[in-house]
Amino acid sequence: MSPGTARDNNGNWHTADRWARFLRDDYDVVVQERWSARWPAPDLLVALHARRSARSLGEFREYHDDRPAILVLTGTDVYHDIHRDSDAECAVLLADALVVLQPAAIGELPDIVRPNTHVIYQSADALPTLPGVPGRKDVTMVGHLREVKDPATFMRAAALVTAPGVFLQQIGAALDADLERLAERTNDTVEHYAWQGGAPREYARDAIRRSHALAVCSTMEGGANVIVEAITSGVPVLASDISGNRGMLGDDYAGFFPVGDAAALARLIDRSVQDDAFIATLRAQCAARAPLFAPEAERAALLRLVDNLFHSIPSIGKRT
Repeated sequence: MSPGTARDNNGNWHTADRWARFLRDDYDVVVQERWSARWPAPDLLVALHARRSARSLGEFREYHDDRPAILVLTGTDVYHDIHRDSDAECAVLLADALVVLQPAAIGELPDIVRPNTHVIYQSADALPTLPGVPGRKDVTMVGHLREVKDPATFMRAAALVTAPGVFLQQIGAALDADLERLAERTNDTVEHYAWQGGAPREYARDAIRRSHALAVCSTMEGGANVIVEAITSGVPVLASDISGNRGMLGDDYAGFFPVGDAAALARLIDRSVQDDAFIATLRAQCAARAPLFAPEAERAALLRLVDNLFHSIPSIGKRT
């Protein structure tokens, strides 16, 4: 059950679509936006996003307490909603198992649910890098223009980069009018910056594969799928120093910059282009993380969790 759909083209939808493909060899799978007690009940419910799925999960638990439910927590859940929203807080307690997308998220959860929390990294098929524009070093940011992704820091950094041949491109639909105006203004005034607008996922990934580096500027992330897509294509990442990015890249990763610090990001971009040893370090660190994001690893972890829950069905009704 995903509150995001194909038309939204967001992280929730991509996770739901990928998990459905992983499960269909062994189970009958239906993907829908919500569940109601008026509809037939599945043997197991997988819900994405605590706050937005809280009502469906509550109804499922009320009418089918003998059937297991998994709740997949997004970055908004982990780093915001479960600390402030009563529906999200309740949803976390109703699930038989919680899934987070990187290990740093576990520290944000209530102690009582941590033993039932599982880390399942998102995955992407390994694809080779693609040749870029001759004489140009593309740094790409992929994500809709909205505050939590902090696209403004990327735009401000574009005006501060000094290394020759660097080109900053931003891919994502405008979901905020102020950010849209800033993107248009930056597009008009900074020669080595381009806002591409919204694009299909395949286009965005090909752009990443042609890039010198991927930039992730977010103020909050549960486990950014674009990081997975970059690393599994051999493209290093320049990332804001937040818990979710550390959980994906490792605490010792050399490519972090302070959240919202456009000057620091610009310096990091310049260094990545001008310092061969530095970019080699980033590539090596990313390559070491790549096995975590292999589709077979994600599928195995998901099937193991689902199988274990089905085998525990007799005890589920004894929840206290």
